[in-house]
Amino acid sequence: MAALNETDRRLLRRALALAQGGRGAVSPNPLVGAVIAAAEGTVIGEGFHAAYGERHAEVAAIDDVRRRGGDPVGATIYVTLEPCAHHAKQPPCADAVAEAGLCRVVIGADDPSGHADGTGPARLRERGIVVDFADGAEAHDSRLLVQPFRKRARTGRPLVRLKSALSLDGRTATASGDSRWISGEASRAVVHAMRAELDAVAVGIGTVDADDPTLTARQVGAIRQPARVVFDATARLPLHSKLVRSLDQAPLIVVCERDADPARVRNLEAAGVAVILAPGSGPDQIVPALGELGGRGISSLLLEGGATLAGAFVDAGEVDEAAFFIAPLVLGGARSRPVLGGVGVGEITAALRPLAIDWQPSGEDMLALARFREW
Repeated sequence: MAALNETDRRLLRRALALAQGGRGAVSPNPLVGAVIAAAEGTVIGEGFHAAYGERHAEVAAIDDVRRRGGDPVGATIYVTLEPCAHHAKQPPCADAVAEAGLCRVVIGADDPSGHADGTGPARLRERGIVVDFADGAEAHDSRLLVQPFRKRARTGRPLVRLKSALSLDGRTATASGDSRWISGEASRAVVHAMRAELDAVAVGIGTVDADDPTLTARQVGAIRQPARVVFDATARLPLHSKLVRSLDQAPLIVVCERDADPARVRNLEAAGVAVILAPGSGPDQIVPALGELGGRGISSLLLEGGATLAGAFVDAGEVDEAAFFIAPLVLGGARSRPVLGGVGVGEITAALRPLAIDWQPSGEDMLALARFREW
């Protein structure tokens, strides 16, 4: 494996930028970008995976070379994820790369899926093509680009991002439960953009009781709506709720305990709601429930529920990222609502600490984006 030079790194970073063009449109596939360059580093073609079921990035880039009147023979392709080698909605990209006459492939990240896991690069090498994997920042950023895909490939569960709006003193609502609106309009727009990007949004039944939300992505030009997931132990979600009445806009999944009232379950299913009967309760139910959601093609989940559900996810060890919108106000009061319920930790040394955190302004608020795990 040869070390990458500055030209290689520059072109791979261009492929990373191109991959963003598929955000919110390709899941459960990963975001992938590709650049094809002649021997001297001149770009002759570019592409990205634009939508689920459509051309993969490598084929899009090869097609772009030909659209420009060029020839890919003898060129190098820079791709953010290893080329696939299996037949699905599209034919194998490894075969397309070889048949196009490309002589070298530079890959940002491996694909840990069972049907991949090095198969594509091995097939390319068998056909005499040089394959180099990136290292350093480009490799790291390539992995970060596809964290939801990587977690589901490795565990069968979706990546979970906890979202909360809180006051300067760390409260999410007053003692009476009033929380509208802690964060400002700019922050609420960011949340809608997150919903449009991720596969599903999850809340607890208490949030449904209090707010009767729709949980759709609005006013952000969403390409598709996220599935809505309600953790509802006893299957008591009202059939007249906005969630049920908006089934024509987005799917709705209710996660219940196995001993939930069968009649209520049947009524939800008759209304068009998908019901998951997951074993366990509280934190013990989170991992099996996420496994069921992953099995339904959900790779990423925005956790918007209240303190009880958020605490259960944290206690279960299933929060991978957090987005905290911190508003410039103080609620006070011993009975105002905290961000997290649950058991928590007994000692500071056991606290959940981020691998990385990014602070950025969000209108009048401050947004803290924390990453706790990498896959």
